[in-house]
Amino acid sequence: MANTPLIGSAIIGQSGGPSAVINASAYGVIRTALDSEYITKVYGASHGIKGVLNDRLFVMDEEDPKELEKLLYTPSSALGSCRYKMKDPDVDDTDYKRILEIFKKYNVRYFFYNGGNDSMDTCNKISRYCAKMDYECRVIGVPKTIDNDLYGTDHCPGFASAAKYIATSLMEVSRDSRVYDVGQITIVECMGRHAGWLTAAACLGNLYGDGPDLIYLPEVDFDMDQFLADVKRVYDETGKCLVAVSEGVHYADGSFVSEAKTSGTDGFGHAQLGGLAARLAALVKAETGAKVRGIELSLLQRCGSHCASATDIEESFNAGKAAVKAALSGTTGKMVGFRCDRTDGYKCEYVLLDLMDVANAEQKVPLEWITPEHNGVTKDFVAYCLPLIQGETKQPKITGLPDFAHLKKVLAK
Repeated sequence: MANTPLIGSAIIGQSGGPSAVINASAYGVIRTALDSEYITKVYGASHGIKGVLNDRLFVMDEEDPKELEKLLYTPSSALGSCRYKMKDPDVDDTDYKRILEIFKKYNVRYFFYNGGNDSMDTCNKISRYCAKMDYECRVIGVPKTIDNDLYGTDHCPGFASAAKYIATSLMEVSRDSRVYDVGQITIVECMGRHAGWLTAAACLGNLYGDGPDLIYLPEVDFDMDQFLADVKRVYDETGKCLVAVSEGVHYADGSFVSEAKTSGTDGFGHAQLGGLAARLAALVKAETGAKVRGIELSLLQRCGSHCASATDIEESFNAGKAAVKAALSGTTGKMVGFRCDRTDGYKCEYVLLDLMDVANAEQKVPLEWITPEHNGVTKDFVAYCLPLIQGETKQPKITGLPDFAHLKKVLAK
């Protein structure tokens, strides 16, 4: 019967950009799978789906339980990640034949993939192919993306910790940028190609008087003349100006403001952005003559586990746990999502979403949460985001430094 647990092994893979809590989700999968009487072996795919294709699987059963537990507080992707766009199996099923070969070799009946939009697309394709080939394997997506742009879920694991890092960093930069008795304009570039959730989070510091003066998101067209006028107005009024801007801001014709928009693409074909802060700083300096600093947070915002949200860590672990529980109950072709209630405190419920609906769809900051001037966000965003960043990490330390997980990574034979 469909709801009868299958006897067989499980694979967990990680894909796409890392985060401060992606390993918490992996640990949720691994720990729950190891504790299941139906899952005979737990494998970790080396560098995501590429590890399956290359037959490079780590035997998680052989890892030290204490080291595995440290995954809760270890950033980046402990198993290794990848950016690999799988073709439509109806067009080219080469990869899928290989995946099925590996699944049969290790009697894989459970496959969990931890990632963002493109990873959910991979999950969906594998799920459909297994069904087409009449191979019973339960495929569940575990959400991950600091961009917070997965469709159907209230928010995504990883977003809250990155948001907390950005809000904290902007508060610190705000203090630093206002210390001298001379004028200064500071422009901070945050991640976010098409969705501005992370940049919007910079606003949280304004609750305590230390946030940015201006915020620009990619959900609305960027007007360079208006931007320069906004900055000049704030600078003329206060002698200082702190700006948070998303890397993906674009003109009305869709072209990115960043000079680096043609620097290349990642494995999924997305433009690799960067250098926006430096470009805007040069233009602002030419316009105002002021002292201007351009800061690109870059990888720091997604690997800052020392500033992780305890809420994010807990929810990330629970997402992995819920994925295994769902698969054991007979579910396949789904992604774990969050349904949240903020009316009386904060409550999070774990739900299952169809991979077909989630794959390749994007969830952006609602336009009504962006100010009419397009240079800030409203209180509705604050009410949405603030509960997510609560709680401090219990990251273990050794000689004052983070004690990250170190896995043996014994290869399956």
